Amino acid sequence: MLRYDIEKYRTLFPAIETGTVYLNHAATSPLSSRVVAAVDNYLLERSKTRIDNFGSLIRIARETKESIAKLINSTPDRIAFCDNTSNALNILASGLEWRQGDRIILNDIEFPANVYPFLNLRRRGVEVDFVKSRGGRVLPEDLEAAMTDRTRLLSISHVQFLSGYRADLELIGSLCRRHGILFSVDAIQSAGVVQIDVQRMMIDFLAAGGQKWLMAPQGIGFAFVSEPVQSMIDQAYLGWTSMRNFFGDFTSYRIEPDNTARRYENGTLNHIGILSLHETLSTLLEIGIDKIQEHVLDLGDRLTAELDKIGVPVFVDGPRAERAGIVSAKVNDPERAFARLSQSKVEVSLRQGWIRVSPHFYNTDNDITAFVDVLAAGA
Repeated sequence: MLRYDIEKYRTLFPAIETGTVYLNHAATSPLSSRVVAAVDNYLLERSKTRIDNFGSLIRIARETKESIAKLINSTPDRIAFCDNTSNALNILASGLEWRQGDRIILNDIEFPANVYPFLNLRRRGVEVDFVKSRGGRVLPEDLEAAMTDRTRLLSISHVQFLSGYRADLELIGSLCRRHGILFSVDAIQSAGVVQIDVQRMMIDFLAAGGQKWLMAPQGIGFAFVSEPVQSMIDQAYLGWTSMRNFFGDFTSYRIEPDNTARRYENGTLNHIGILSLHETLSTLLEIGIDKIQEHVLDLGDRLTAELDKIGVPVFVDGPRAERAGIVSAKVNDPERAFARLSQSKVEVSLRQGWIRVSPHFYNTDNDITAFVDVLAAGA
């Protein structure tokens, strides 16, 4: 079913003109011509026409937070810009008041960005419980079984980076709420490709870098911080832009952090990254994340079926509610297969012996066919 004009959006990606079939959005997305134009305009202003363009940058930052809020069903005041997922998660990990014997629930297939900020708390006497996954899935019942009266926090990736499993955040959020446990989500593999609702999912804290499915450059991301969690965070770092009325009285030196999540933005922001994110979010919201999600799941269905025909299993082949944009295939001699795909200008990832395929909203059935044909030719 055609949900939007794919060909219109394919024209935004110059990489297609080179003959590249790009199926690697779980690693790094290509920049669209809209992003390139916005960055070119910024560089022109800063070098020639309007060197001090701070006023327009503040407006763009505000609009970008409004778009992020729409993306996750939040309000702009709950959003803070960050440079990456790890540093966003460290706002939470370093800011809560931990006690000896407190426990955190993770799982054994998480990407390290959602592990090290919390493992680092072992030096403060905090214990980390790694729930064992089942065939690439992290099941809510296993997470609940790990909860104790000392569990303070559960953190999980919405979509697992290798298996592609999409967690049932609404169910997990309800379990955390029932047990009085804070619920943190790493959304770098879901923001921009599947729907997120921090209210319905009862998420307390969410972090996402922008270089993957949000299709922005590296070095820009965001955190969502709920009001109750903000009140619990003893902020480890402060800067001049963390303060209320930071552009008012420069020499009052009063410790008065802003009431919004802006308090976690300690100084000059990555405005090139923000204006890029502004453009990408405009495109994604213009199409609709619901439509993008269905299109990408359709491509996943097609890919899984075609791989089955040539005898190639995938990591997780469950119902659509358990999947997102990642399909990882187990092929013979994965290094050789990856090299052959690269030579054929089909861009995917090689991760831990799996060929990881991750199409986005502008990819087509023809792109899937191109990938499978290269694999089949080398079988």
